[in-house]
Amino acid sequence: MKAFATASDTQLISVFQKGDNTALEALIHRYKDTIYSTILYMVKDTHLAEDLFQEAFIKIIDTLRSHRYKEEGKFIHWALRVAHNLCVDHFRKVKYTNNVASDDRDIFESIGDIGNYADAKLIQNQSHQKVRQMLDFLPEEQREVIVLRHFADMSFKEIASITNTSINTALGRMRYALFNLRKMMAENEIVL
Repeated sequence: MKAFATASDTQLISVFQKGDNTALEALIHRYKDTIYSTILYMVKDTHLAEDLFQEAFIKIIDTLRSHRYKEEGKFIHWALRVAHNLCVDHFRKVKYTNNVASDDRDIFESIGDIGNYADAKLIQNQSHQKVRQMLDFLPEEQREVIVLRHFADMSFKEIASITNTSINTALGRMRYALFNLRKMMAENEIVL
């Protein structure tokens, strides 16, 4: 797998399609954490996240193996779209709904400003945990934008592409999510 460390995603896909499974292993290893954490933040259940993660990679592998993958951008964005669609399908099946919303100031930026001291790191970890817990109370669309932006480190253009919305819709969802998070913080007297 070390031989593939510097290979591009396109090269790995090509080598895999020619029959070398170690190229696929390298590709999975490269993105497994990002895809899994994105799914986990969306579904909030480790067992379900593991199932959806496996299902996502089965779909990804089948698509690559059958040469149906079209290089239209970065592989990771396509893979995240596959994972996202599986999560949406799951929520549709169980008719999952959640209500609540947030503010303009970016909570995640204020968490990041804490610094590098040991005590600061502990406080930062506790703050991240509080924010993750509050994410559970956001509507699915708002939580999804927060997760993709702050945990998958995607641009709003990429988020719009993955969620099949306009950039303005993605930005609006982020604005409402931040507004609702601020509101929850004020109501529960949480200080970051």
